[in-house]
Formats: sequence, structure tokens, C-alpha cells
Amino acid sequence: MTAKPAAARATVYGYPRQGRNRELKKAVEGYWKGRGTAEALRATAAELRRANWRQLADAGIHEVPTGDFSFYDHVLDTSVMVGAVPARHRAAVDADALDGYFAMARGTQDVAPLEMTKWFDTNYHYLVPELGPDTVFSTDSTRQVAELKEALALGLTARPVLVGPVTYLLLAKPAPGVAADFDPITLLDRLLPVYAEVLADLRAAGAEWVQLDEPALVQDRTPAELNAAARAYRDLGALGDRPKLLVASYFDRLGDALQVLAAAPVDGLALDFTGSAAANLDDLAAVGGLPGKRLVAGVVNGRNIWIDDHQKSLATLATLLGLADRVDVAASCSLLHVPLDASAEGDIDPEVRRWLAFARQKTTEVATLAKGLAHGTDAISAELAANRADLASRAGSALTRDPAVRARTAAITDADGRRSQPYAERTAAQHAHLGLPLLPTTTIGSFPQTDELRVARADLRAGRIDTAGYEERIKDEIREVLAFQEKTGVDVLVHGEPERNDMVQYFAEQLTGYVATQHGWVQSYGTRYVRPPVLAGDISRPEPMTVRWTAYAQAQTSKPVKGMLTGPVTMLAWSFVRDDQPLGDTARQVALALRDEVVDLEAAGTSVIQVDEPALRETLPLRSADHAAYLAWATESFRLTTGGVRPDTQIHTHMCYAEFGDIVRAIDDLDADVISLEAARSHMQVAGELAAHGYPREAGPGVWDIHSPRVPSTEEAAALLRKGLEAIPADRLWVNPDCGLKTRGWPETRTSLEHLVAAAREVRTELRADREPRTDR
Repeated sequence: MTAKPAAARATVYGYPRQGRNRELKKAVEGYWKGRGTAEALRATAAELRRANWRQLADAGIHEVPTGDFSFYDHVLDTSVMVGAVPARHRAAVDADALDGYFAMARGTQDVAPLEMTKWFDTNYHYLVPELGPDTVFSTDSTRQVAELKEALALGLTARPVLVGPVTYLLLAKPAPGVAADFDPITLLDRLLPVYAEVLADLRAAGAEWVQLDEPALVQDRTPAELNAAARAYRDLGALGDRPKLLVASYFDRLGDALQVLAAAPVDGLALDFTGSAAANLDDLAAVGGLPGKRLVAGVVNGRNIWIDDHQKSLATLATLLGLADRVDVAASCSLLHVPLDASAEGDIDPEVRRWLAFARQKTTEVATLAKGLAHGTDAISAELAANRADLASRAGSALTRDPAVRARTAAITDADGRRSQPYAERTAAQHAHLGLPLLPTTTIGSFPQTDELRVARADLRAGRIDTAGYEERIKDEIREVLAFQEKTGVDVLVHGEPERNDMVQYFAEQLTGYVATQHGWVQSYGTRYVRPPVLAGDISRPEPMTVRWTAYAQAQTSKPVKGMLTGPVTMLAWSFVRDDQPLGDTARQVALALRDEVVDLEAAGTSVIQVDEPALRETLPLRSADHAAYLAWATESFRLTTGGVRPDTQIHTHMCYAEFGDIVRAIDDLDADVISLEAARSHMQVAGELAAHGYPREAGPGVWDIHSPRVPSTEEAAALLRKGLEAIPADRLWVNPDCGLKTRGWPETRTSLEHLVAAAREVRTELRADREPRTDR
């Protein structure tokens, strides 16, 4: 007689960390500023964890995650767990573990932080492990064990979640001073005993299951890397008194790695079945399923905010029932990537709000699907009826289709996406028009958002000041920012963006088709949270968005002032994008709206226009087979945005915190005149990548890491510039920070920018001396 499958359980892999009112951000930043103690910070964190677990349990989640909480970043937490502390930070960690942890994340005035980059194709940033052939791992499972015990003490079924050993090594880079061709995966045999000790510690603390996340296996992997994964889970699976092992992947299909994990002696797999990862369903059937194992099916999209299609998800789950010993229900990935609670959005049209599912709503969806899978659809008939009505409301809404926008998009021609002259011809016109010195200096756009600005915004919302009073405050701020740049000697100025709340939200609030949230905060890195707007319908620009303030700034100075826009790909990537049409179609709509803005900026006298695309690499599909199609529409949308200007108008773009070597050809295809890139933490790596490609345009690899409170010295910035000059000719090299200055304070901004300009002058002098003819004495 065949045993009846166990009733489906509901679970998730992680939950938003910040709290309903971003209590974690406030507590951490208060600790940094000396306003709170370490004990108070830990108490706040513990209460947030308890609140999350209670919320999950109340929603019907049967098995809650532990270990997903972090003061800054879960990959950094893994480095601490395995003892991979860089030599330059060991003294700080030994002196005070918490302060040393933050020093690794943020740096100090004397010691640089770890490099930071994007977590796969999301806008979350992780701290990159630094490893070398001399790395010695050691076990510190204190935090993981403590958080498990906290959850168990509440009477909950809990599953610790760890970054898996293979993904940890594949995300790592050679430490400074280590040969660039060193491959961290060669350290696997040294790392696995540490994971074995952590698993034993968690088992002793009461863990029945432990989840090991291996999202790196959804990317293209070499046979050697797949063999490493097979060896890792052969060895971990063969451990004696261990917890049951659940190996999780997400963000895409596993491909060849699925066979490796299915054959491994582990107790279960957690797979993503949303979007392109839906291919996991057929692939799982092709390898014979998971007989005798648990399958956790990620059928609710954990990265976007649209309500689940319950009928579709239940159909997927029903198919999966025959492919594993038991099937449980989950979101596709950690809910870290979505806001906390859609019910808090009282200002959103109720018709639109019914289409939205943030983390709290997604946990309810997961629990509903688990109930339907375990007890039949009759048990959730009311929920299914409500879900069908909500889906029909969205499909039939006039917001989602604007005939004028669709007609304009359909009329796009190839000529719309091309400048009137090639770069080699227009660059001469730009140099003559702008008259900039060698190694021109500029910033990326934003300047510090002061307390006075925040108070003014709050006063405007509360009615304590009127619009005219608020705008006078903005003008004062612009004049102050311009005066500082002119005094410092910056060559191409910015107005500082004091009127902007966020580089995407500011534009989204002025475009039709977007919906802005009030409480939809999502962690980007550390204590940096953003509120991605919701791209719900067809996009158009009713009126100019930036022209007034840029023109005002230009009227205050004879130096060029850059117009600042966020590009179409980033407008999509840093929003919750609609899922009812191809991304390329949405990108073209946004590009046309931005094109109108670019043309209006030029007409108002703006000679330098920057269209930021930091998300171009971030949004690159994880599988190389999908790259070409994405890059085709992504680069086209940028050229469509910028293709309507005169040859002597200089178009800039900006990118930060990504692996640019993968997209250098696409950067070239953008046909921008100047690109600025993050480079300080990676020690000018991108300059070499541009040179290797033969990149023919101007570039500004950053010489100031603005995501750290460190103030770089003049000599430090000059040394980076000299390194940049090894790859990029002086007549094509710009000098700038890594990114915008919004998150920095004014004191460090003043000093750092003064040092940056002084470094440019110093290296200019060296270059002139080298070029002067010499006479024999």
C-alpha cells in the first residue's frame, strides 16, 4: 500500500529585516553616531526578529526561517561565521566584534571596507568575501545558534538558512595582493569542515532542517564548478548526526546543476518555479523527480509585488505532487526583496491596492496555497473567488493601456535610436563647445540631503509652509551647492538634486502609469532603503520634470551644469515592473517619455546631460543564452532616450556596483559620450576592462568610494587616477566619485571633493611636465 503524501506545509526563506517603521535602520545609525549602545541595538534587533516570526506564524507559515536577519548583509555574516576576516580588519574585530563587523562593511578612516556589488540580478548589495591561498577558515556559529534558539523558545518550528558553501566561494574574489587568477572555489575542501561544524552546532541547538542557499548554481557553471557542488553535498550529506539538509536555489532555472543536486545525498531541494525558473518543472520531471525527498516549491513570486494567480500556482503544485516524496509551498526567494505590508498604503487607489502583495500578503498567499494543496480547493473556495476577481480587475483596468502611448511606441524607427553624427565627429564639437581642461572633474549628481531639506519637505507635507516657501528653500540649497563646487574648482557642475527624494521615485511620481508608495521600503544595502515605485500601466510624460531646476542652476553660473535623468532600464529595474507585457515594450515607453525630457533640457540651454543606467548590468539575465535579447532592447532604449540631441550636446551615463566586464560591449553600444563608473573599491578594475575591450569613448572610473565614511586623501585619489591612466588615455579620462553624494554628510563631502579636485590638478601638472620637451644639460 502506497503511503499517503504528508500534508503540504507553508514556509518562506527570509523576511524583510527593517521593521514596519525602519526601526533597524534607526537603531544601527544611532549606534554609529553614538546615540545608542550595542545592547540597545541588539535588543531592537531581537524584538524585530520576534515580531517577524510571530507575523509569519499568525499568517499560517508552518516553518519560519532563522539566520536571515542581519545588521548589514547576510554574506558578510557568512564571512564572520567561517572566520574569513580580512587581515586589515582582524585587529578591529578582535577588539570589538560589532565595531569590527561594521568596519568590514563601511571601512574606517584608516582601513578600506570590503568591496560591495549586486546580489545576482537584484538591487540588493552584498559585501564580497576576500580570499586567498593562505585563507584559514574557522567556525563561529554563535549568531546562527542564538537566533535558532530564540525562535524555538517561542514554540515555533524553525529552519536556519545559510549561504551555501559553493555559492559563498563563487561570490568571493581574490584578496588584495593575491594573484588575479586565484580561484576561491579551490578552497572548498578547506571550507567544508567549517560548515560541518556549523551544522553540528545547529543540530545540537535543536534544528531538524537547515537550508543551504546555492543561487550561484542557477548561473552558467563549468564542469569543474558543478563537480565542486557534487563533492560539497556528497560530503555534507554523508555527515553523521546532522540536521536534514534542504538545498535552495532561486532567481532562475538550475539547468545542469539540477541533476547534480537531485543525485546528492541531501534530504530536499527548494526550487523556484516563477518566471524563467518555471523551466525547473520540466527539468525536474526529466531527471526523474526527487523520490524520497522533500520539495519546497517556490510558486509565489518573491521579487515582485503583484498578487499571485492561485489557479496557475495550484496547477503547478498539482503537477509537482508526483515528483517528490512531499511538496511544500513557498515564495520563490527570500521576501527581503519586497516591502513589508501593502495594507499600510492608504494613499494608493483601492482598485490598484487590491492587485498588490507585499511580504505580509505573500505569506498569506503561500499559506492559502498550502492549505489548498493539502485539503483541496473547496477548502479555499472563498480565497480563490477573491483572487479571480482581483486578477480580472487588473486585466480590465484602463490604467494598463493608453492607446496614444502604444501608437507612439509602435511608430519607433531605427533612426530614432541613433545620434546624427558618430562619436568621432561629435566629440570634437563637444570639446570646442565646453572648453574643459585635461582630466575634467565632476560629480555624479546628488549632494547631501541635509536635515534642513528633510524638515522643509516634512513642513510642506504638513502644511506648515506653502509651495513658494519650499521652493525658496530649494533655490537656496542649489545656490549653496553651486557656490561650493565653483570655489572648489569642479569643472562640470551639478545642481545637487535637493528637490528629489529618490532617483527613480522622483521621476515615477511625474509620469503616468506609475504608482508611488508611502511605506514600501526595501533594503538596498546596509541601512540604505529605497521605495521602488510600482509600474502599473502605460507610461507617458505630461510635462517637463527637471528642466526648471536645471535651467535655474545654469543661470547662476558660467560653468556647464549637467542635466540629470534616470535611464529607462534603471527606471524598470528599481521599480516593481508590470508583468503583463514584455520588459522591452515597457522600456520603450519609458524611453520615449525621457526622450522628451532630454530634448527639452537641450532646448533650455543644457549642454551636458547625464542619463544614469546603474542597473544595466544588474538586470542582465543570469544565463548567458538570455543575454543578447535583453541587451538588444536595453541598449536600444538608452539610445532612444538620447538620440534626439545635437552633436555638440554631451551625453553622459553612470553605472555603479556591478561586474562591468560582463557588459563592456553593451556599454559601448549605448553610444554615450562619457561614462562614469564605480572603481574605487575594486582598485580601478573597470579601467582595465574598458581598455581590454578597446572602449573608444571618455570614461570616469571613480576615485572616491562614497559608500564608506572614509575621506580619501589627495594622494590616494591621485594614485587611483594614475592607475586609471595606465588603461585610459588622459584626453579621455574624467575625475569623479563612484556615485552620488546623497548619503554622505557635508563635512566629509567638502573635504573629499577638495581632495579629488586637488588630485586632478596634481596629475594634470605631472602630465604637462611629461609632455614638455626636455633639453640636455
